[in-house]
Amino acid sequence: MRDYSAAASSFNYRQAADAALAGSLEALNACVECCDRHTGDGRVALVWEGRDGASAQYSFDELQARAARLANVLKGQGVGSGDRVAGLLPRTVELLVSVLATWRLGAVYQPLFTAFGPTAIEHRLHSSGAKVVVTDRQNRFKLDDVSACPRIITVDADAASSDLDFHSALNNAAAECTPVLLAADAPFLLMFTSGTTGPAKPLEVPLRAIVAFQGYMRDAIDLRPEDRFWNLADPGWAYGLYYAVTGPLALGHATTFFDGPFSVDSTCRVIDKYRITNLAGSPTAYRMLIAAGEAFSAPIKGRLRAVSSAGEPLNPEVIRWFRENLDVTIHDHYGQTELGMVLCNHHGLEHPVHLGSAGFAIPGHRIVVLDEQQRELPPGQPGILAVDREQSPLCWFGGYHGLPTSSFIGQYYLSGDTVELNSDGSISFVGRSDDVITTSGYRVGPFDVESALIEHPAVIEAAVVGKPDPERTELIKAFVVLGQGVEASAELAEALRQHVRQRLYAHAYPREIEFVGELPKTPSGKLQRFILRNQEIAKQQEAALANTASA
Repeated sequence: MRDYSAAASSFNYRQAADAALAGSLEALNACVECCDRHTGDGRVALVWEGRDGASAQYSFDELQARAARLANVLKGQGVGSGDRVAGLLPRTVELLVSVLATWRLGAVYQPLFTAFGPTAIEHRLHSSGAKVVVTDRQNRFKLDDVSACPRIITVDADAASSDLDFHSALNNAAAECTPVLLAADAPFLLMFTSGTTGPAKPLEVPLRAIVAFQGYMRDAIDLRPEDRFWNLADPGWAYGLYYAVTGPLALGHATTFFDGPFSVDSTCRVIDKYRITNLAGSPTAYRMLIAAGEAFSAPIKGRLRAVSSAGEPLNPEVIRWFRENLDVTIHDHYGQTELGMVLCNHHGLEHPVHLGSAGFAIPGHRIVVLDEQQRELPPGQPGILAVDREQSPLCWFGGYHGLPTSSFIGQYYLSGDTVELNSDGSISFVGRSDDVITTSGYRVGPFDVESALIEHPAVIEAAVVGKPDPERTELIKAFVVLGQGVEASAELAEALRQHVRQRLYAHAYPREIEFVGELPKTPSGKLQRFILRNQEIAKQQEAALANTASA
């Protein structure tokens, strides 16, 4: 294991790029980097498992051949360098071929999550100006209500439709397609942020970001040649597309796709069947798994070497559970669609790891904590997490495509997340700036309260928000999902309050607890506290109107 301080202080972008991409940054192609470079020896690129138990493996050579043919199909539809191709596909080989074929032409791939409805799809297609959208028969109907929909290529297309059939077109296409080489700042992905307000904003990811993606896979994930790797995230989202597709393939390593709904049984089956040793996912998924207890731990104990978590802060209880029940280390990682992963407890670098800390800046980034005047704060003072762009050669985000951004202040990119610098240089997550609760003069991060609640054996999930209160500014309210067979009661609510008071401190306990069946989340599994907070504000406004009317 390499020393973190040495790796961070000696980081050289040009050396990293040359080592990662084996050539000049003046002429790049993502299909070459993630496929062509690794052909010739039959190396496996994709391990696929279907929901019905069907399975298949595909080599880099096979993917290259299919990508070249599909690239010629796309070229026949007018797609060229810089054009957008959207993919509305589940985790199948056709998705991977569509991505690689798009890149081969120097075009830009735009993911569409399969759980999106027509409105979300239409917004993204219109914003991107996509020339082609590739889908399958199961998701094709979502395009029926999209106005001015681009040309559609469908896997197993209905013979009565005007769509191009994916496999028929592929089989009839020419077998050779020369990859288009581009400059390092040319885009190869078009992503949309899932913000809490307003429509999703588009951003372009440049080719040079591949260097950063490889660094994360090597240093934070600690992906080794002998590993069997599985990232649970869907490639319709940034973490999946960056680190279940681009990152591992750029290293010449196989990735794993499971085309089916998430469950404890399917997760255990895939880990056991394919002898997965390196796993990545979200805290939401991990909480669901540990709620199953031995049904999850017994079949896979001893299989996993390293586990990584991203998407939201990792609860300390999850960390302890994985250590005690699976004898494996799970590390927290922090990033954004705009940045990729930038703050990690690295599996592949040696440094202190503190429970509840998001970790250290990935080599190639300088992460700081700023006050409201954009002054860098010392340890122990909460502020906004920011990236010093002048001293972060791997920071590739340059703004939203066609839209202004207020995230750049001088040399800094402001993340919008509240964090605290620790004395050893690591950073602890406090919460989204608009999620932080101010109660009786104290600032309370909802994550700490949620973590304490989850440690109670009756609780599966929890979300904590600040409810407006005339005396305390805000009071802490918790929305709690109970385990199977646990009955909600006033006595249990009081027990949970006392549990949190004992775990944290006197002012940071939920004065109100509401038991709910589920919590609002984005399609990628991120908790949407703002929905719960807005519901509470609306209830108070309705009550105030009712009181005024009765008076």
